[in-house]
Amino acid sequence: MATKKEAYLCVSAMLRAREPRLLNAERAHRMLDAASFEDAAKILTDCGYPDMSHSTAGEVEEMLAAHRAEIFDELSRLSPDKELADLFKLKYDYHNAKAIVKAEAVETDPKRLLSDAGRVPGAQLLELYHEERWSQLPPVLARAMEEARGVLARTANPQLSDFVLDRACFEELRALADRVDSDYLRGYVQVLVDSANLKSAVRTLRMGKSRDFLQEVLVDGGSIDARRVAAVSDKDALAALYVHTPLEKAAVLGGEALAGGGMTAFERACDNAVNDYLKKAKLISYGPEAVVAYLAAVEGEIQAVRMILTGRLAGVKAESIRERLRDLYA
Repeated sequence: MATKKEAYLCVSAMLRAREPRLLNAERAHRMLDAASFEDAAKILTDCGYPDMSHSTAGEVEEMLAAHRAEIFDELSRLSPDKELADLFKLKYDYHNAKAIVKAEAVETDPKRLLSDAGRVPGAQLLELYHEERWSQLPPVLARAMEEARGVLARTANPQLSDFVLDRACFEELRALADRVDSDYLRGYVQVLVDSANLKSAVRTLRMGKSRDFLQEVLVDGGSIDARRVAAVSDKDALAALYVHTPLEKAAVLGGEALAGGGMTAFERACDNAVNDYLKKAKLISYGPEAVVAYLAAVEGEIQAVRMILTGRLAGVKAESIRERLRDLYA
């Protein structure tokens, strides 16, 4: 009888064959250096995208969303663990949840802010929330939205309601990794938590907020205990805490941001540390790791494509776009 891991043989082989078509650094830089937007967009046809050379910014967004949905739907069907795509859909559910809860508090319509990339389409989530049909939503999401609504009503502080939803999102991520029973996936969630906590620490310290506030922001489940992160008070302590971890470089840049430097290089280093972890899947012949890494690669690719194409349409200089690009999986 085949093991669960061996059930991934076919889909893993398919994805390995597709990896050379992913957007890589060389193609991304060619897009930035292309003479025109049209020339930049045509490079993407080699990566399996439709021709977007005559598209508006809105049309680019629609085509990217359709491309993403097609790949995620396909891999949800083909993967032995159907939930793997949820690992990347969760963040859109919780983005929508934040927009909906805050819009209700100020009596505005959040529809233009909502995404259909989550497990629950944005308009449907909005309808179910207003009608309080909690049983038709994923249980953790439903509970978190109710709690976030109550926190915002009591405190009038949208940051605190966001914290409720952030913690619930990571709770779901950890539970998903446990259900799939993958050490690689658990490690991925752990580095996501570490990255999120490091970003929170730097932003909180830059704002001059208290240790109690930082403790409220931090999420459990990283390789570095949240209490140790909350105890950090300066750039030297920050660098020391993350030494010999995947986020060592990012912590040094975070210290520079605390000393008055910019945030762009720091946040990019945090995201690149997560990407470096994902690349470990290249050393694994087959299994859920191949699917997770490919889904993450598609997410990163679409983010880069969006940044380049919309930047080119808006007339943003190539170097300004280049310094914000994250490393790509390919």
